[in-house]
Amino acid sequence: MATVDPIRYPIGTFQAPQQFEAGEVQEWIAAIRGLPSDLRTAVSGLNDEQLNTPYREGGWTVAQVVHHLADASMNAFLRTKWGVTEDGPTVKPFAESEWAKTADACLLPIEPSLLLLDGLHARWAALLESMTEADFHRTVRPEGAAGEMPLYVLTALYAWHGKHHTAQVASLRKRKGW
Repeated sequence: MATVDPIRYPIGTFQAPQQFEAGEVQEWIAAIRGLPSDLRTAVSGLNDEQLNTPYREGGWTVAQVVHHLADASMNAFLRTKWGVTEDGPTVKPFAESEWAKTADACLLPIEPSLLLLDGLHARWAALLESMTEADFHRTVRPEGAAGEMPLYVLTALYAWHGKHHTAQVASLRKRKGW
């Protein structure tokens, strides 16, 4: 079994749930709702030099991680909406590494992305809280993937995703003594 890089994956890799568990779903929703606050705490007090430091060698800068979380959350919110309102929609992936190179991800301060996350995650959590168990069993079909993804798995994935990237920033701060 391959060793997981603890700098790249400080909370481990994503483990997809095999079945729907209402209690777990509530934890995932809480994580999604809490991401903006958790991320703000992780980046609080960092100066421009620190924000422009890669969280690992060859990795994104802290600022790029923040902007990536905004990009990924927008995509995940839309995937959730499509999954709830359409029958098994195909959802397009986004080229994360290319998006991280765009001017808004490289040059813009992080505050616009933090503000976007505040509103978006409030809406996303409200949507998730309104969903029934049947809704969470609805699926999306990631373009190029072998099968369908139930919305409860998508929810788990993005709950993990936010914690994963927030932990990357927190880990960098700890390693650097910031």
